[in-house]
Amino acid sequence: MNPQVPLAERIRPRSLDELMGQEHLVGKGSILRTSIDNNKVHSMIFWGPPGTGKTTIANIIAHTLKAPFFQLSAISAGVKEVREIIEQAKTKPGAVLFIDEIHRFNKGQQDALLGAVEKGIVTLIGATTENPSFEVNSALLSRCQVYVLKPLDENELIALLKIAIGKDEILSRKNIQLKETAALINISGGDGRKLLNLLEIVCDTAGKDVIITDSYVMEVAQKRIALYDKSGEQHYDIISAFIKSIRGSDPNAALYWLARMIEGGEDVKFIARRLVILASEDIGNANPTALVMANAAFDAVNKIGYPEANIILSQCAIYLASSPKSNAAVAAIGEALSAVKRYGDLPVPLQIRNAPTKLMKDMGYGKNYEYSHSYENNFSPQEYLPKEIAGMKFFDPGKNAREEELRKFLKNLWKDKYNY
Repeated sequence: MNPQVPLAERIRPRSLDELMGQEHLVGKGSILRTSIDNNKVHSMIFWGPPGTGKTTIANIIAHTLKAPFFQLSAISAGVKEVREIIEQAKTKPGAVLFIDEIHRFNKGQQDALLGAVEKGIVTLIGATTENPSFEVNSALLSRCQVYVLKPLDENELIALLKIAIGKDEILSRKNIQLKETAALINISGGDGRKLLNLLEIVCDTAGKDVIITDSYVMEVAQKRIALYDKSGEQHYDIISAFIKSIRGSDPNAALYWLARMIEGGEDVKFIARRLVILASEDIGNANPTALVMANAAFDAVNKIGYPEANIILSQCAIYLASSPKSNAAVAAIGEALSAVKRYGDLPVPLQIRNAPTKLMKDMGYGKNYEYSHSYENNFSPQEYLPKEIAGMKFFDPGKNAREEELRKFLKNLWKDKYNY
């Protein structure tokens, strides 16, 4: 066994039975497993965080089907490489084409794939850490089934550690005592590859006799783990620090973590999209202009690209970090969704139903509806919720100047009914 081959590659599963996690996709009786077992695999996209088995499942599919297997990375491949593989696949029936990080393919590259997928020249398997509905064009996406992969849970990660220690040809030669696992689990964040990389670093550092404790893992990790790896090592840790710094109104920290991502070559669209989400999630109506600013920044950086996009991202991050904060919109939709789940599909009150036909009008649709603009202050205190939940409150304005104005406005209109 070549010790230069990473541990994660040395013990990569060769069958679905060896795969750790993703029982909802590949467990006994699951749709994906059934299609693989029946040799009827369709084009698909695996969407999930790093280290959850996207590449592994693609390899297992090709191995199980004994199909010609082609692999591209969207980071390095262009239209030319795509077309070359399609030409080769024309002479190899049943060919599977796996494209890692398919979200990085531009429209031209995706269009080059479309015809081959439509004609069945290749069965496409794409892998992405980004929402494919944003990054994959609709024509290609409509021809693929999207499967969502989940981070590995604690039990699955511990099982993976034990497999690596007991079955890997190199690690099994060492005397390894797995005394504590919390640090390994916490640092890996549900990423199986990251877990195995860290385990290998810890074991290499310790020599032949290895006692794995949380304190030793932390000591090694702080010295050896890379500062940033956009393919997964600290991708989610850094973006989490960035978002939490903005949420915590610390523009200096936000700029530092932004710089870490820029230096690491992070996808500019990924950063900008997270800023748009944050503008609603953490600022909302405390400063409605935040969403306008974030959306404008998203459009601008997509047009400009690096390095000038750095300035736009910096401006937006500073503005959002320096804005008043509110998560009232998040809490409000959460309460509303809970009511929907609790009470089910309640009927729309007759007076606010649409009545485009005579029959509907005869049935009382729209009857007694009070047109708001016909009343003083363009307001009528009628009930808009189903009677079963009449008067229920979902939105509680935040304790900030802008939302206090909303609170005062609503209280003035609704009096005791909406007495926040």
